Amino acid sequence: MNGVTDSNTRPLAVFDLDNTLADTAHRQRFLESKPRDWGAFFAAAPQDPPIAEGVALVLESARECEVVYLTGRPERCRRDTLDWLAAHGLPEGRVYMRRNDDRRPARRTKLEILRRLARTREVRVLVDDDELVCEDAERAGFTVVRARWAAGSAALKVAQEGEGRT
Repeated sequence: MNGVTDSNTRPLAVFDLDNTLADTAHRQRFLESKPRDWGAFFAAAPQDPPIAEGVALVLESARECEVVYLTGRPERCRRDTLDWLAAHGLPEGRVYMRRNDDRRPARRTKLEILRRLARTREVRVLVDDDELVCEDAERAGFTVVRARWAAGSAALKVAQEGEGRT
């Protein structure tokens, strides 16, 4: 079988979801209250509009790579996440999610999965909006594209790093 079409030999393009492909701005308000309303934050995810720059990049990447999604969203959001990807015409691909009880920082959980993937496949690129994830991935030798096309949120950054939630 030709390596260009064999999914076991194609390089991987790894994409984050929140603020990389999905615009979470409409649900940030749930993270700005004390205590943070995580249930409402994740329940609103199916209404996220797609981010054009991220969608264009994932579609372009799918021509040469197998697309994999790597998100800090908890496993309990899998059905909504798969439905969202399909509804917006994004390429099918494995979705790696955080265990429901995993509160480690995103940079740790994501780097662990990237290293696991890299043991058997070429990881061509990681596309993520989290600067700490990007920095650690680059230090580990991965090629990174920083998704700087969505408005940043201080509350989301705290959630990603300090609370291990997304």
